[in-house]
Amino acid sequence: MSDPTAAGGPAPELFDRRLLARRRTRALARAEPGADFLLAESVSDLAERLAAVTRAFPRALDLGGHTGRLSAALTALPNVERVLRADLFVVDANAPGADLVVDDAHLPFAAESLDLIVSALSLHLVNDLPGALIQIRRALRPDGLFLATLLGGDTLMELKDVLMQAELETTGGAAPRVIPFADTRSLGGLLQRAGFALPVADVDRVTVRYGDMFALLRDLRAMGATNMLRERARTPLSRAVLLRAAALYSDRHADADGRIRATFDVVSLSGWAPHESQQKPLKPGSAKMRLADALAAPQGGAPDA
Repeated sequence: MSDPTAAGGPAPELFDRRLLARRRTRALARAEPGADFLLAESVSDLAERLAAVTRAFPRALDLGGHTGRLSAALTALPNVERVLRADLFVVDANAPGADLVVDDAHLPFAAESLDLIVSALSLHLVNDLPGALIQIRRALRPDGLFLATLLGGDTLMELKDVLMQAELETTGGAAPRVIPFADTRSLGGLLQRAGFALPVADVDRVTVRYGDMFALLRDLRAMGATNMLRERARTPLSRAVLLRAAALYSDRHADADGRIRATFDVVSLSGWAPHESQQKPLKPGSAKMRLADALAAPQGGAPDA
């Protein structure tokens, strides 16, 4: 994933954020049971990581926290004091009242005003992720912590494969139907470039099994996570393309029992706002022992027993 701000120009408008807002609103209104299984798993992982941090966070922000799951998990932690919930685009009527509604691409917080910012499965849909990470780092007080999960890597690689092949076979051309996802190494690099200290990026691959491709598509709609590329095709896929894609999915990506697999790579990010108390790498040339001396083997054969 390249940094579109590196050359000084504006970030490309890859995602249609207005469409994202409409689909998020629709998904929250329907609130289909079980549709937020990825969010539930991400929240559990973020809470576990925070519980292992031995310091207090007086003021925390749940960024984009629809459903209230993340806010509830943060509030339950003994090292997190006050939690602000910032819903993305629209208040979730099915969750306790949000403190504010914000666009996670444009943070309204003053510099050094928060001790902890946590985001669950939202930031992979920001057009200018490098810029968003810089805003997050600026909003943190020195030694403040940022934690996030977002989809990356090979997420939905099976669906992307079969939709492209089916459309090529049926119509002779193919439009992008699955959004691109950044790889883990690139995301870790963006943390560094945004100015975070001690940046960490790791990935957990979640494989979900479905009866068929249409069950997967229903879950994606319930998540508000269907195609929202700005350059997407404006006409829906035909029945012929969908049926061919479903057949390809069963042929290429099914287990022995006939159930298909869907891959979700959940990338976890963490980074600290710089502070003088944090560990720092040694300066080049500051070692007390030469590498050659440290690696030198004893002379004269094997040591005495």
